Amino acid sequence: MTLPLKLMTFNILTGGGDENRFRGVLDVIRRNAPDLLVLQECLDWDDGKRLAQVAEALGIPADPAHARLGLARPRGSGKRYHLAVFSRLPLVTFETHNNPAFLGHALVECSVDWGGQPLHLLAAHFDAKNENLRFVEARYLRSLLDPAKFREGLYALAGDLNALSNNDPYPADLESLLRESLTTKFHLPPRFEVSEELAEFGWLDGLYLRPPARWITAPRNRGGVHIDYRTDYLYFSPAMAPRVGQVEVLPLNDESDHYPVMALLL
Repeated sequence: MTLPLKLMTFNILTGGGDENRFRGVLDVIRRNAPDLLVLQECLDWDDGKRLAQVAEALGIPADPAHARLGLARPRGSGKRYHLAVFSRLPLVTFETHNNPAFLGHALVECSVDWGGQPLHLLAAHFDAKNENLRFVEARYLRSLLDPAKFREGLYALAGDLNALSNNDPYPADLESLLRESLTTKFHLPPRFEVSEELAEFGWLDGLYLRPPARWITAPRNRGGVHIDYRTDYLYFSPAMAPRVGQVEVLPLNDESDHYPVMALLL
């Protein structure tokens, strides 16, 4: 019998912030109790302290079979925005990719045994600067996957892709709002190549496998202009689609500037 799993992705903003904000991050994790968790922006987590605190909040061992840090490449500032992966099931494989020629931060490939079948998880944090760089990352991700195995196997992609999807109900005047707010990371007019590349390969947008109650993961105010975005995603391979139950964007207070996204896998 295959047990249900909860998969969650959550950008915790600059390592989770000070101790007070990080306690709020831990509360969000504890309250939602995911079985597979991907965190982005694990800045200054190299000493393992916060990695162990998240494992404790989940009630899992803080060992490499259950809690791992994917080391990001240094940015120009020298900062490294690591990825973290946590799993109640033992991690069977774990590999980090952080080649600066292709990736802005890091990309993790890992897997667990889910009821006798491998569930492959790709954890991502794409570049925030522009769609050209993010498209390179999306193509790099494609290069890691065998198309036939992807079509038949159980694959999930979880992360902050810093990209827009044309599945989402953006307003007709989005370009004007971007221009007014001096937001350039999505380009003018706004571009959607990353989501189109993922869809072309066969990835299915988890939020739209079931009608979403909410879709916004990154509300922003810049220059007095409010724009709602979705940049945080759960994608699934075709064989996973029948096994995806509810997918939801989880509400927050001020624990981060990104809302978590969680899916029930059946």
